[in-house]
Amino acid sequence: MPAGPPAREPVLPDPMHVLYCDHHGWLQDWLRKRLGNHFDAADLAHDTFLRVLKAQARTPPDRPRAYLCTIAKGLVVDLARRRALERAYHEALAALPRQDVPSLEAQAVMKDALFEIDAMLAGLGGKVRQAFLLSRLEGLPYPEIARRMGISPRSVHNYVARAMEHCCLLLP
Repeated sequence: MPAGPPAREPVLPDPMHVLYCDHHGWLQDWLRKRLGNHFDAADLAHDTFLRVLKAQARTPPDRPRAYLCTIAKGLVVDLARRRALERAYHEALAALPRQDVPSLEAQAVMKDALFEIDAMLAGLGGKVRQAFLLSRLEGLPYPEIARRMGISPRSVHNYVARAMEHCCLLLP
């Protein structure tokens, strides 16, 4: 009797594919209810699954919706911060005299740099970030920063040094 084709092992579905198929629609609806905008909800749902892929988890989470919500909430906060920063940037541009307004190319480069700096500083604690910004953006001396923040000049020095180190470690 001739032997038939070799038995094939069953192919298991990719856990990421299953997670996406089972929860993408739900997540997008959940985001749309919170954001009131279908387009932002679609973008953030997509970004949520990209984050999951980048995490390279080998096993699906025990509570997938809670896991996805945690990631999505962080992305909602990031979106709000980015939009506030963009509004402030456009307001600053609008306040410039017409002859001082940079070209559209320069504006795009500056906006990208601003978003990168914001992302770097997002990983810092509030006081560290505040001391760094007062020092670098407003050019205030450490004693003045200390007075404004109600801390010692030595603490200001430590905070600014910590912020510089943090930013340097994030550079490519």
